[in-house]
Amino acid sequence: MIYGYVRVSSITQNIDRQIEEMKEKNIDNKHIFVDYQSGKNFQRQEYQIMKKKLKKDDLLYIKSIDRLGRDYQMIINEWADLTKNIGINIVVIDMPLLDTRIDEKSLVGTFIADIVLQILSFVAQNERENIKQRQAEGIRIAKAKGIHFGRKAIKLPDNFEQTVKSYMTHKISFMEALTILKISRATFYKYSKSIRNKK
Repeated sequence: MIYGYVRVSSITQNIDRQIEEMKEKNIDNKHIFVDYQSGKNFQRQEYQIMKKKLKKDDLLYIKSIDRLGRDYQMIINEWADLTKNIGINIVVIDMPLLDTRIDEKSLVGTFIADIVLQILSFVAQNERENIKQRQAEGIRIAKAKGIHFGRKAIKLPDNFEQTVKSYMTHKISFMEALTILKISRATFYKYSKSIRNKK
């Protein structure tokens, strides 16, 4: 049996191009499964329904490898489950080398596809690490220039400490302290902690 899997991240995105590719492969509409969901994992309704139908020697078409998922390590694990455990073939339309069918003339098949997938995973991982390194370097440079990250420090009222002490000695109630200081409960607890600890 031949199946097609189509995925877009949200219902507002267009699936026409992917569907057209599947029809060009003569895949019947009832064998095309569509998910309108993020590729962060494989817990997608239509994908799981399709996976339960897959049997040894079935053929699965996907438009591009990122339609299967975003995380290459997860893709590698899922790829192995589909091709080794279930025993299906996979064809990635946009990348001919990702074709597990045996073709003696071109020498492509499961072995070559597995190697290509490993290389893609390595490149993706390197890119993620490079991005993190560039971000860390950017943050370091920005901090050196005095740029502050995170929430701005709250400027406390001048009478903050005195009001906290009045609350601690039961001269005023908690609500009276908040009213005097014009701050939230969370801010009061957060910044009065050091004063209360001195008690």
